[in-house]
Amino acid sequence: MTATSIEKVNGHDHGYDPRALAEAEAIRTRAAADAEAARIEAEGKAEAEKIKAAEEAEKQRIANERAAMRLEKEKADHAAHLARKAAETAKANAEQEKAQKAAAEEEASEAQRIAEQERSERWWKWGARGIYAVGLIIAAPVQFMHFWDRERPFLIAAPALLEGLALVLAFGAAWAVAHRRDVAPYRIGIMVSAAIAAAINLHGGMTDPAIGFNAGLIGAIASLGGPIVLMAYEHGIAQKADGIPSFRERRAAERARREEEAARDKARAEKQAAEARAAADKAAAQARAEEEQRRRDEDRKTHHREVWEIADAMRSARGQEFVTEQIWAEAWYRKTGCKTVGITLELEAASRAQQARAKVVAEMPIEGPLSLVESHRPPRAKKDPEAPDGRRNNGGTPPRRRPGDTAPPSPLARVQARIERTAEKKD
Repeated sequence: MTATSIEKVNGHDHGYDPRALAEAEAIRTRAAADAEAARIEAEGKAEAEKIKAAEEAEKQRIANERAAMRLEKEKADHAAHLARKAAETAKANAEQEKAQKAAAEEEASEAQRIAEQERSERWWKWGARGIYAVGLIIAAPVQFMHFWDRERPFLIAAPALLEGLALVLAFGAAWAVAHRRDVAPYRIGIMVSAAIAAAINLHGGMTDPAIGFNAGLIGAIASLGGPIVLMAYEHGIAQKADGIPSFRERRAAERARREEEAARDKARAEKQAAEARAAADKAAAQARAEEEQRRRDEDRKTHHREVWEIADAMRSARGQEFVTEQIWAEAWYRKTGCKTVGITLELEAASRAQQARAKVVAEMPIEGPLSLVESHRPPRAKKDPEAPDGRRNNGGTPPRRRPGDTAPPSPLARVQARIERTAEKKD
């Protein structure tokens, strides 16, 4: 080997050292490689930082969007809550106003009713007293004329006694009503006094021409009418004080009682009818269940005699009325060894054999023209024999194939090819 030397370098003669030159070249190469590696590492770190920053920005953007969506949802929920509270408040206020209005109307109606009662009672009170006063004005002169005697002037006080007796007894009846005492004696006294005064007025009118029959008759009516009207007024006051219902109230109460009894009788009749229907439906369902149980027992006894004998023995030992589904399942298991009712060992074995065959057929490889290895590649169109060769334009050099020109095989085709290769190796 001939060594090459550099005789002059920059006008000076130097000797050539190949080892030093190689070491220098190696150092320069290593430095360049280190610099390139550092540059690539720096670019990679920068790219990683950039990607990381982009990811962080994307995460922050997503977080901000989620926070904004959550805030919007909270605002919407709060608005809905406020609207719901406002609706509830409005509804409560409306109900309260309605209740207050109803209470006010009821109070006004009650006040009007009480005022009407007071007005009618006031008119009734003063009307009764007025009638009594008018009767006294009519009856007293008749009695004065009847009892007038110059020789016995003291008899002039008899009319005051007769008419005043009924009046005083009427006052006594009012006192008894106010103090919740028995009013009957006072009423009897009023009627006796009024009857005596009326009889005297009528007798005077019939016997004394100066009085006349008409005056005696109207005097008798006046003596009876005033106390009777006043007694009727006091009777109503006494009933009101004692809480005794009136005829109208008793009639309304009786009507309500009859309606309540009718409603109670109707409800009782409906309940009895419903109970009767339920009992009939239950009896019909029981009959259908018994009929179905008999049919099931006869069918099992006919087609599964051995299992039926075991089930019947278990039913008898357990004190059951009939063979239940649980007893039948246990008897089937004791006899056949299979837990599923209706399945025998022969049927289980045949079923498993068929399942094994189906598994083998499903997993065996497909060979021949039905293989799907090349099915992912589309069929290539046949070229016309008279067509010119396209390679002549580039000097007959075939085009260079690059990765990605041909579609890769599908995963199913790869699995199928692996299965076929394994089968070929076993053969």
